Amino acid sequence: MTQSMGAVGSSADNALAESFNAALKREVLHGRAAFRDEHECRREVFRWVNRYNTKRRHSYLGQVAPDAFESAMLAAAA
Repeated sequence: MTQSMGAVGSSADNALAESFNAALKREVLHGRAAFRDEHECRREVFRWVNRYNTKRRHSYLGQVAPDAFESAMLAAAA
């Protein structure tokens, strides 16, 4: 991974994207020299993104995982 060098106003200069990239680097790449091949890299990143989008607690949601937050919102709306 390399640091984003996007221009102001581009999607690469987006704080959300920067935060996401920082979390990916910290949680998947930290302490890792290299992946064996492209497929291993893709599997690890996919596994992390799936966890990030469903199981990982988010401060924006009050430290609740997105799946649990959505379930609670659906139950409250019923």
